[in-house]
Amino acid sequence: MSDPYITIIGLEVHVQLLTQSKLFCPCSTKFGAPPNTQTCPVCIGMPGTLPVMNRRAFELSLKTAVALNCQIAPFTKWDRKNYYYPDLPKGYQISQFDLPFSHDGYLEINDPKDRFETKKIGIIRAHLEEDAGKSMHDEAHGKADSRIDLNRTGTPLLEIVSQPDMRSPLEAKAYLTELKLLLTYLGVSDCNMQEGSLRVDANVNLHIPQSNGRLAKTPIVEIKNMNSFRAVERALAYEAERQYGVWQEDRVEIGKRPKQTRGWDDAANITRGQRHKEESSDYRYFPEPDLVPVTTTPQQIEKVRSSLGELPAQLRTRLEKTYGITAYDSDVIVNQGQPFVAYFVELADAVKDGKAAANWITQDILRVMNEQNMPIEKFPIRAAAMTDLIRRVQAGDFNTSRAREVFAQMVEGKSVAEAVSALGITKVDETELVTMAGEILAANPKIVADLKAGKAQAAGNLIGQAKKRNPNVNPARFREICLELVAKM
Repeated sequence: MSDPYITIIGLEVHVQLLTQSKLFCPCSTKFGAPPNTQTCPVCIGMPGTLPVMNRRAFELSLKTAVALNCQIAPFTKWDRKNYYYPDLPKGYQISQFDLPFSHDGYLEINDPKDRFETKKIGIIRAHLEEDAGKSMHDEAHGKADSRIDLNRTGTPLLEIVSQPDMRSPLEAKAYLTELKLLLTYLGVSDCNMQEGSLRVDANVNLHIPQSNGRLAKTPIVEIKNMNSFRAVERALAYEAERQYGVWQEDRVEIGKRPKQTRGWDDAANITRGQRHKEESSDYRYFPEPDLVPVTTTPQQIEKVRSSLGELPAQLRTRLEKTYGITAYDSDVIVNQGQPFVAYFVELADAVKDGKAAANWITQDILRVMNEQNMPIEKFPIRAAAMTDLIRRVQAGDFNTSRAREVFAQMVEGKSVAEAVSALGITKVDETELVTMAGEILAANPKIVADLKAGKAQAAGNLIGQAKKRNPNVNPARFREICLELVAKM
Protein backbone atom coordinates (compact mmCIF):
# COMPACT_ATOMS: atom_id res chain seq x y z
CA MET A 1 0.00 0.00 0.00
CA SER A 2 1.44 3.41 -0.98
CA ASP A 3 1.72 6.28 1.49
CA PRO A 4 -1.37 8.54 1.64
CA TYR A 5 0.84 11.63 1.27
CA ILE A 6 4.13 12.91 -0.15
CA THR A 7 6.50 14.56 2.33
CA ILE A 8 8.10 17.78 1.03
CA ILE A 9 11.29 18.77 2.86
CA GLY A 10 13.67 21.71 2.51
CA LEU A 11 16.56 22.40 4.90
CA GLU A 12 18.27 25.57 6.10
CA VAL A 13 21.76 24.86 7.41
CA HIS A 14 23.76 27.47 9.34
CA VAL A 15 27.49 26.72 9.28
CA GLN A 16 30.00 28.52 11.50
CA LEU A 17 33.08 29.29 9.43
CA LEU A 18 36.60 28.46 10.64
CA THR A 19 37.83 31.99 11.23
CA GLN A 20 39.74 33.24 14.23
CA SER A 21 37.76 36.47 14.42
CA LYS A 22 34.17 37.53 13.95
CA LEU A 23 32.54 38.66 10.73
CA PHE A 24 32.75 42.42 11.30
CA CYS A 25 35.14 42.89 14.23
CA PRO A 26 38.39 41.40 15.59
CA CYS A 27 36.82 39.55 18.54
CA SER A 28 37.72 35.88 18.93
CA THR A 29 35.35 33.09 17.86
CA LYS A 30 36.93 30.51 20.19
CA PHE A 31 34.36 28.23 21.86
CA GLY A 32 34.05 27.90 25.64
CA ALA A 33 35.21 31.31 26.86
CA PRO A 34 33.46 32.78 29.94
CA PRO A 35 30.22 34.60 29.01
CA ASN A 36 30.54 38.06 27.50
CA THR A 37 34.35 38.05 27.41
CA GLN A 38 34.66 37.98 23.62
CA THR A 39 32.84 41.19 22.78
CA CYS A 40 33.65 44.72 21.70
CA PRO A 41 31.72 47.92 20.89
CA VAL A 42 31.21 46.73 17.27
CA CYS A 43 29.63 43.34 17.94
CA ILE A 44 27.45 44.60 20.81
CA GLY A 45 26.16 47.46 18.68
CA MET A 46 27.44 50.53 20.48
CA PRO A 47 26.57 53.85 18.77
CA GLY A 48 29.15 55.25 16.37
CA THR A 49 30.93 51.97 15.68
CA LEU A 50 31.63 50.76 12.13
CA PRO A 51 31.83 47.12 10.95
CA VAL A 52 34.66 45.91 8.68
CA MET A 53 34.18 42.70 6.68
CA ASN A 54 36.31 39.66 7.51
CA ARG A 55 37.85 38.73 4.14
CA ARG A 56 38.71 35.20 5.30
CA ALA A 57 35.04 34.52 6.02
CA PHE A 58 34.11 35.57 2.48
CA GLU A 59 36.88 33.39 1.00
CA LEU A 60 35.64 30.33 2.90
CA SER A 61 32.07 31.04 1.84
CA LEU A 62 33.11 31.44 -1.79
CA LYS A 63 34.99 28.13 -1.64
CA THR A 64 31.88 26.36 -0.32
CA ALA A 65 29.57 27.96 -2.87
CA VAL A 66 31.81 26.89 -5.76
CA ALA A 67 31.96 23.33 -4.39
CA LEU A 68 28.14 23.37 -4.22
CA ASN A 69 27.99 24.22 -7.92
CA CYS A 70 26.41 27.61 -7.20
CA GLN A 71 26.34 30.58 -9.51
CA ILE A 72 28.49 33.34 -8.02
CA ALA A 73 27.17 36.87 -8.21
CA PRO A 74 29.69 39.43 -9.52
CA PHE A 75 28.16 42.04 -7.18
CA THR A 76 26.63 41.50 -3.76
CA LYS A 77 25.66 43.76 -0.90
CA TRP A 78 24.83 43.55 2.79
CA ASP A 79 21.39 44.08 4.32
CA ARG A 80 19.96 44.76 7.74
CA LYS A 81 17.40 42.22 8.93
CA ASN A 82 15.44 44.04 11.63
CA TYR A 83 13.86 42.22 14.56
CA TYR A 84 13.99 42.37 18.34
CA TYR A 85 15.32 39.60 20.54
CA PRO A 86 17.22 39.94 23.84
CA ASP A 87 20.39 38.33 22.44
CA LEU A 88 20.48 40.64 19.39
CA PRO A 89 21.98 43.82 20.87
CA LYS A 90 21.85 45.96 17.69
CA GLY A 91 18.17 45.19 17.09
CA TYR A 92 19.10 43.94 13.62
CA GLN A 93 21.25 41.27 12.01
CA ILE A 94 23.64 41.99 9.14
CA SER A 95 22.74 39.46 6.46
CA GLN A 96 22.05 39.27 2.70
CA PHE A 97 18.58 39.57 1.23
CA ASP A 98 17.90 40.16 -2.48
CA LEU A 99 21.48 39.95 -3.77
CA PRO A 100 23.17 36.95 -2.08
CA PHE A 101 26.71 36.23 -3.24
CA SER A 102 25.73 32.74 -4.52
CA HIS A 103 22.59 31.00 -5.75
CA ASP A 104 21.15 28.13 -7.81
CA GLY A 105 23.54 25.29 -7.00
CA TYR A 106 23.12 21.63 -6.11
CA LEU A 107 24.55 18.80 -4.04
CA GLU A 108 24.47 15.19 -5.21
CA ILE A 109 23.59 12.56 -2.61
CA ASN A 110 23.32 8.78 -2.68
CA ASP A 111 19.68 7.74 -2.86
CA PRO A 112 18.95 5.99 0.49
CA LYS A 113 16.69 3.53 -1.35
CA ASP A 114 19.34 2.61 -3.94
CA ARG A 115 23.01 3.29 -3.24
CA PHE A 116 23.81 2.89 -6.94
CA GLU A 117 21.62 5.91 -7.78
CA THR A 118 22.33 9.56 -7.04
CA LYS A 119 19.95 12.45 -6.58
CA LYS A 120 20.56 16.17 -6.98
CA ILE A 121 19.30 18.39 -4.18
CA GLY A 122 18.97 21.98 -5.37
CA ILE A 123 20.57 24.84 -3.43
CA ILE A 124 18.48 28.02 -3.56
CA ARG A 125 21.19 30.22 -2.09
CA ALA A 126 24.20 30.29 0.20
CA HIS A 127 24.82 33.62 1.88
CA LEU A 128 26.89 35.14 4.68
CA GLU A 129 25.44 36.58 7.86
CA GLU A 130 26.39 37.24 11.45
CA ASP A 131 25.17 35.13 14.35
CA ALA A 132 23.19 36.40 17.32
CA GLY A 133 24.07 35.80 20.96
CA LYS A 134 22.82 33.01 23.18
CA SER A 135 19.96 33.06 25.68
CA MET A 136 20.35 30.76 28.68
CA HIS A 137 17.23 29.88 30.65
CA ASP A 138 17.33 28.44 34.17
CA GLU A 139 13.97 27.46 35.63
CA ALA A 140 15.31 25.73 38.73
CA HIS A 141 13.79 26.34 42.16
CA GLY A 142 10.56 27.58 40.63
CA LYS A 143 12.14 30.77 39.26
CA ALA A 144 12.56 31.75 35.62
CA ASP A 145 16.10 33.09 35.33
CA SER A 146 17.33 34.11 31.85
CA ARG A 147 20.83 35.29 31.05
CA ILE A 148 22.44 36.53 27.85
CA ASP A 149 25.88 35.55 26.54
CA LEU A 150 27.00 37.75 23.63
CA ASN A 151 30.20 35.84 22.82
CA ARG A 152 28.61 34.39 19.66
CA THR A 153 27.29 37.75 18.50
CA GLY A 154 28.87 38.53 15.14
CA THR A 155 30.25 35.02 14.55
CA PRO A 156 30.41 34.39 10.77
CA LEU A 157 27.73 32.02 9.48
CA LEU A 158 27.13 30.62 6.04
CA GLU A 159 23.43 29.90 5.56
CA ILE A 160 22.81 27.18 2.95
CA VAL A 161 19.17 26.98 1.88
CA SER A 162 18.07 23.93 -0.10
CA GLN A 163 15.21 23.54 -2.50
CA PRO A 164 12.31 21.45 -1.11
CA ASP A 165 13.66 18.47 -3.05
CA MET A 166 13.79 15.86 -0.28
CA ARG A 167 10.93 13.39 0.02
CA SER A 168 11.72 11.50 3.20
CA PRO A 169 13.55 11.91 6.53
CA LEU A 170 16.16 9.44 5.23
CA GLU A 171 16.88 11.68 2.23
CA ALA A 172 17.21 14.67 4.56
CA LYS A 173 19.71 12.77 6.71
CA ALA A 174 21.66 11.68 3.61
CA TYR A 175 21.80 15.31 2.42
CA LEU A 176 23.05 16.57 5.79
CA THR A 177 25.64 13.79 6.03
CA GLU A 178 27.01 14.57 2.56
CA LEU A 179 26.96 18.34 3.18
CA LYS A 180 28.82 17.99 6.49
CA LEU A 181 31.39 15.73 4.82
CA LEU A 182 31.93 18.24 2.02
CA LEU A 183 32.37 21.12 4.48
CA THR A 184 34.95 19.21 6.53
CA TYR A 185 36.88 18.13 3.41
CA LEU A 186 36.95 21.77 2.29
CA GLY A 187 38.23 22.82 5.71
CA VAL A 188 35.66 25.61 6.02
CA SER A 189 34.04 24.44 9.27
CA ASP A 190 34.49 21.84 12.02
CA CYS A 191 30.70 21.21 11.84
CA ASN A 192 30.55 20.48 15.58
CA MET A 193 26.82 20.47 16.37
CA GLN A 194 27.44 20.28 20.13
CA GLU A 195 29.30 23.61 19.96
CA GLY A 196 26.78 25.20 17.59
CA SER A 197 29.06 25.13 14.53
CA LEU A 198 26.33 23.49 12.46
CA ARG A 199 22.62 24.12 13.05
CA VAL A 200 19.69 22.82 11.04
CA ASP A 201 16.15 24.14 10.55
CA ALA A 202 13.74 22.05 8.52
CA ASN A 203 10.75 23.20 6.47
CA VAL A 204 8.17 20.49 5.90
CA ASN A 205 4.67 20.11 4.52
CA LEU A 206 2.64 17.43 2.77
CA HIS A 207 1.21 16.94 -0.71
CA ILE A 208 -1.91 14.79 -0.40
CA PRO A 209 -3.40 13.27 -3.59
CA GLN A 210 -7.15 13.88 -3.95
CA SER A 211 -9.73 11.76 -5.76
CA ASN A 212 -10.04 14.39 -8.50
CA GLY A 213 -6.29 14.20 -9.26
CA ARG A 214 -5.44 17.45 -7.45
CA LEU A 215 -2.68 17.66 -4.81
CA ALA A 216 -3.80 19.24 -1.55
CA LYS A 217 -0.88 21.01 0.15
CA THR A 218 -0.68 21.46 3.92
CA PRO A 219 0.70 24.68 5.50
CA ILE A 220 4.50 24.74 5.84
CA VAL A 221 6.00 24.22 9.30
CA GLU A 222 9.57 25.17 10.25
CA ILE A 223 11.16 22.88 12.85
CA LYS A 224 13.94 24.17 15.12
CA ASN A 225 16.01 22.97 18.10
CA MET A 226 17.38 19.81 16.47
CA ASN A 227 20.86 19.01 17.80
CA SER A 228 21.77 15.94 15.73
CA PHE A 229 21.08 14.43 12.31
CA ARG A 230 19.21 11.63 14.06
CA ALA A 231 17.01 14.26 15.75
CA VAL A 232 16.30 15.83 12.32
CA GLU A 233 15.23 12.44 10.98
CA ARG A 234 12.94 11.73 13.94
CA ALA A 235 11.46 15.25 13.97
CA LEU A 236 10.58 15.09 10.27
CA ALA A 237 8.96 11.67 10.64
CA TYR A 238 6.88 12.87 13.60
CA GLU A 239 5.90 16.16 11.96
CA ALA A 240 4.70 14.45 8.76
CA GLU A 241 2.39 12.19 10.76
CA ARG A 242 1.20 15.13 12.89
CA GLN A 243 0.39 17.25 9.84
CA TYR A 244 -1.51 14.41 8.21
CA GLY A 245 -3.58 14.01 11.38
CA VAL A 246 -4.34 17.76 11.45
CA TRP A 247 -5.25 17.70 7.74
CA GLN A 248 -7.75 14.89 8.28
CA GLU A 249 -9.47 17.04 10.89
CA ASP A 250 -9.55 20.54 9.34
CA ARG A 251 -8.56 20.22 5.62
CA VAL A 252 -6.72 23.59 5.86
CA GLU A 253 -4.30 24.11 2.96
CA ILE A 254 -1.21 26.25 2.41
CA GLY A 255 -1.96 29.97 2.30
CA LYS A 256 -4.99 29.63 4.59
CA ARG A 257 -2.91 29.51 7.76
CA PRO A 258 0.37 31.37 8.54
CA LYS A 259 3.61 29.42 8.44
CA GLN A 260 4.33 28.09 11.93
CA THR A 261 7.58 27.54 13.82
CA ARG A 262 7.68 24.44 16.01
CA GLY A 263 10.44 23.27 18.34
CA TRP A 264 11.61 19.67 18.56
CA ASP A 265 11.37 18.15 22.04
CA ASP A 266 13.89 15.32 21.85
CA ALA A 267 12.94 13.78 25.20
CA ALA A 268 9.22 13.67 24.41
CA ASN A 269 9.82 12.84 20.72
CA ILE A 270 7.34 15.49 19.55
CA THR A 271 7.30 18.98 18.02
CA ARG A 272 5.75 21.82 20.03
CA GLY A 273 4.25 25.01 18.62
CA GLN A 274 6.30 28.15 19.24
CA ARG A 275 5.10 31.04 17.06
CA HIS A 276 3.85 32.03 13.65
CA LYS A 277 6.71 32.55 11.22
CA GLU A 278 7.46 36.07 10.01
CA GLU A 279 7.42 36.93 6.32
CA SER A 280 10.37 38.75 4.74
CA SER A 281 8.41 42.02 4.83
CA ASP A 282 8.21 41.76 8.62
CA TYR A 283 11.99 42.08 8.85
CA ARG A 284 12.01 45.45 7.03
CA TYR A 285 15.18 44.64 5.09
CA PHE A 286 17.20 47.58 3.79
CA PRO A 287 20.81 47.92 2.54
CA GLU A 288 23.48 48.08 5.26
CA PRO A 289 24.82 51.67 4.98
CA ASP A 290 28.09 51.00 6.84
CA LEU A 291 29.49 48.25 4.57
CA VAL A 292 30.64 48.52 0.98
CA PRO A 293 29.35 45.97 -1.58
CA VAL A 294 31.55 43.00 -2.53
CA THR A 295 32.57 42.20 -6.10
CA THR A 296 33.89 38.87 -7.38
CA THR A 297 35.67 38.41 -10.70
CA PRO A 298 35.64 35.30 -12.94
CA GLN A 299 39.38 34.98 -12.33
CA GLN A 300 38.82 34.78 -8.57
CA ILE A 301 36.17 32.10 -9.02
CA GLU A 302 38.39 29.98 -11.27
CA LYS A 303 41.27 30.29 -8.80
CA VAL A 304 38.98 28.98 -6.04
CA ARG A 305 37.68 26.19 -8.28
CA SER A 306 41.20 25.01 -9.09
CA SER A 307 42.09 24.94 -5.38
CA LEU A 308 39.23 22.69 -4.26
CA GLY A 309 41.14 19.44 -4.65
CA GLU A 310 39.44 16.05 -4.61
CA LEU A 311 35.96 16.26 -3.14
CA PRO A 312 34.19 13.30 -1.47
CA ALA A 313 32.17 12.16 -4.50
CA GLN A 314 35.26 12.17 -6.73
CA LEU A 315 37.30 10.42 -4.05
CA ARG A 316 34.77 7.58 -3.71
CA THR A 317 34.89 6.96 -7.44
CA ARG A 318 38.71 6.94 -7.50
CA LEU A 319 38.97 4.48 -4.60
CA GLU A 320 36.50 2.10 -6.26
CA LYS A 321 38.31 2.18 -9.61
CA THR A 322 41.87 2.16 -8.28
CA TYR A 323 41.52 -0.44 -5.53
CA GLY A 324 38.57 -2.54 -6.75
CA ILE A 325 36.52 -1.98 -3.61
CA THR A 326 32.73 -1.79 -3.40
CA ALA A 327 30.70 1.41 -3.36
CA TYR A 328 29.72 0.59 0.22
CA ASP A 329 33.36 0.27 1.35
CA SER A 330 34.41 3.48 -0.41
CA ASP A 331 31.50 5.30 1.22
CA VAL A 332 32.48 4.10 4.70
CA ILE A 333 36.15 5.00 4.16
CA VAL A 334 35.53 8.46 2.69
CA ASN A 335 32.91 9.31 5.33
CA GLN A 336 35.52 8.89 8.07
CA GLY A 337 37.54 11.80 6.73
CA GLN A 338 40.80 12.48 4.94
CA PRO A 339 43.23 10.99 7.53
CA PHE A 340 41.26 7.72 7.41
CA VAL A 341 41.42 7.73 3.59
CA ALA A 342 45.18 8.33 3.73
CA TYR A 343 45.62 5.34 6.09
CA PHE A 344 43.63 3.12 3.72
CA VAL A 345 45.56 4.24 0.64
CA GLU A 346 48.93 3.62 2.34
CA LEU A 347 47.77 0.16 3.46
CA ALA A 348 46.20 -0.84 0.14
CA ASP A 349 49.24 0.30 -1.84
CA ALA A 350 51.59 -1.65 0.44
CA VAL A 351 49.69 -4.97 0.46
CA LYS A 352 48.57 -4.60 -3.17
CA ASP A 353 45.11 -5.87 -2.24
CA GLY A 354 42.46 -3.16 -1.93
CA LYS A 355 39.72 -5.50 -0.78
CA ALA A 356 41.81 -6.99 2.03
CA ALA A 357 42.83 -3.50 3.17
CA ALA A 358 39.21 -2.34 3.04
CA ASN A 359 38.01 -5.36 5.05
CA TRP A 360 40.50 -4.71 7.85
CA ILE A 361 40.05 -0.95 8.00
CA THR A 362 36.22 -0.86 7.76
CA GLN A 363 35.68 -3.75 10.16
CA ASP A 364 38.41 -4.33 12.74
CA ILE A 365 40.15 -0.94 12.78
CA LEU A 366 36.95 1.11 12.68
CA ARG A 367 35.41 -1.08 15.40
CA VAL A 368 38.30 -0.37 17.78
CA MET A 369 38.21 3.33 16.93
CA ASN A 370 34.51 3.49 17.77
CA GLU A 371 34.89 1.45 20.97
CA GLN A 372 37.73 3.61 22.24
CA ASN A 373 36.44 6.87 20.74
CA MET A 374 39.74 7.64 19.02
CA PRO A 375 40.59 9.17 15.64
CA ILE A 376 42.71 7.26 13.15
CA GLU A 377 45.63 9.61 13.91
CA LYS A 378 45.81 8.10 17.42
CA PHE A 379 45.15 4.50 16.42
CA PRO A 380 47.99 2.44 17.98
CA ILE A 381 48.65 0.29 14.88
CA ARG A 382 50.17 2.32 12.09
CA ALA A 383 49.74 1.35 8.45
CA ALA A 384 53.23 -0.19 8.22
CA ALA A 385 52.46 -2.60 11.09
CA MET A 386 49.09 -3.52 9.55
CA THR A 387 50.92 -4.18 6.29
CA ASP A 388 53.18 -6.67 8.09
CA LEU A 389 50.13 -8.46 9.54
CA ILE A 390 48.23 -8.70 6.24
CA ARG A 391 51.33 -9.86 4.34
CA ARG A 392 51.74 -12.76 6.77
CA VAL A 393 48.16 -13.78 6.11
CA GLN A 394 48.80 -13.53 2.36
CA ALA A 395 51.91 -15.70 2.75
CA GLY A 396 49.91 -18.39 4.56
CA ASP A 397 51.73 -18.00 7.89
CA PHE A 398 48.32 -18.04 9.59
CA ASN A 399 44.68 -17.47 8.64
CA THR A 400 42.48 -14.40 9.18
CA SER A 401 40.99 -15.85 12.37
CA ARG A 402 44.40 -16.10 14.02
CA ALA A 403 45.39 -12.75 12.51
CA ARG A 404 42.55 -11.17 14.47
CA GLU A 405 44.05 -12.61 17.68
CA VAL A 406 47.35 -10.99 16.69
CA PHE A 407 45.54 -7.75 15.88
CA ALA A 408 43.97 -7.65 19.35
CA GLN A 409 47.42 -7.81 20.96
CA MET A 410 48.79 -5.22 18.54
CA VAL A 411 46.06 -2.83 19.71
CA GLU A 412 47.55 -3.24 23.20
CA GLY A 413 50.95 -2.16 21.92
CA LYS A 414 52.72 -5.34 20.73
CA SER A 415 54.41 -5.67 17.37
CA VAL A 416 53.35 -8.41 14.97
CA ALA A 417 56.36 -10.53 15.93
CA GLU A 418 55.74 -10.07 19.65
CA ALA A 419 52.05 -10.95 19.32
CA VAL A 420 52.80 -14.02 17.18
CA SER A 421 55.35 -15.22 19.73
CA ALA A 422 53.02 -14.60 22.69
CA LEU A 423 50.24 -16.59 21.01
CA GLY A 424 52.56 -19.43 20.07
CA ILE A 425 51.73 -19.14 16.39
CA THR A 426 54.04 -21.01 14.02
CA LYS A 427 53.67 -21.94 10.39
CA VAL A 428 52.85 -25.62 9.95
CA ASP A 429 55.17 -27.37 7.50
CA GLU A 430 53.54 -28.59 4.27
CA THR A 431 54.79 -32.16 4.90
CA GLU A 432 53.15 -32.15 8.33
CA LEU A 433 49.87 -30.96 6.80
CA VAL A 434 49.90 -33.77 4.22
CA THR A 435 50.66 -36.38 6.87
CA MET A 436 47.94 -35.05 9.17
CA ALA A 437 45.41 -34.95 6.32
CA GLY A 438 46.15 -38.57 5.41
CA GLU A 439 45.69 -39.74 8.98
CA ILE A 440 42.43 -37.87 9.51
CA LEU A 441 41.00 -39.06 6.16
CA ALA A 442 41.88 -42.65 7.01
CA ALA A 443 40.00 -42.32 10.31
CA ASN A 444 36.88 -40.84 8.64
CA PRO A 445 35.76 -43.08 5.74
CA LYS A 446 32.19 -41.68 5.78
CA ILE A 447 33.48 -38.13 5.29
CA VAL A 448 35.70 -39.39 2.48
CA ALA A 449 32.62 -40.94 0.84
CA ASP A 450 30.70 -37.66 1.21
CA LEU A 451 33.55 -35.74 -0.41
CA LYS A 452 33.69 -38.22 -3.29
CA ALA A 453 29.93 -37.69 -3.70
CA GLY A 454 30.53 -33.97 -4.17
CA LYS A 455 29.56 -32.81 -0.66
CA ALA A 456 32.42 -30.35 -0.27
CA GLN A 457 31.00 -28.94 2.97
CA ALA A 458 31.95 -32.20 4.69
CA ALA A 459 35.55 -30.95 4.70
CA GLY A 460 34.63 -28.62 7.55
CA ASN A 461 34.61 -31.53 9.97
CA LEU A 462 38.11 -32.52 8.87
CA ILE A 463 39.38 -28.98 9.42
CA GLY A 464 37.91 -28.97 12.94
CA GLN A 465 39.77 -32.18 13.77
CA ALA A 466 43.01 -30.74 12.36
CA LYS A 467 42.66 -27.57 14.44
CA LYS A 468 42.30 -29.67 17.58
CA ARG A 469 45.61 -31.35 16.78
CA ASN A 470 47.38 -28.11 15.92
CA PRO A 471 45.67 -24.70 16.22
CA ASN A 472 48.21 -23.26 13.78
CA VAL A 473 46.85 -25.27 10.86
CA ASN A 474 45.87 -23.08 7.91
CA PRO A 475 42.25 -24.16 7.26
CA ALA A 476 42.22 -23.15 3.60
CA ARG A 477 45.43 -25.01 2.74
CA PHE A 478 44.42 -28.06 4.80
CA ARG A 479 41.12 -28.24 2.96
CA GLU A 480 42.90 -28.09 -0.40
CA ILE A 481 45.21 -30.95 0.60
CA CYS A 482 42.30 -33.09 1.79
CA LEU A 483 40.42 -32.60 -1.49
CA GLU A 484 43.57 -33.39 -3.47
CA LEU A 485 44.12 -36.64 -1.55
CA VAL A 486 40.47 -37.69 -1.88
CA ALA A 487 40.60 -37.09 -5.63
CA LYS A 488 43.47 -39.59 -5.87
CA MET A 489 41.66 -42.32 -3.90
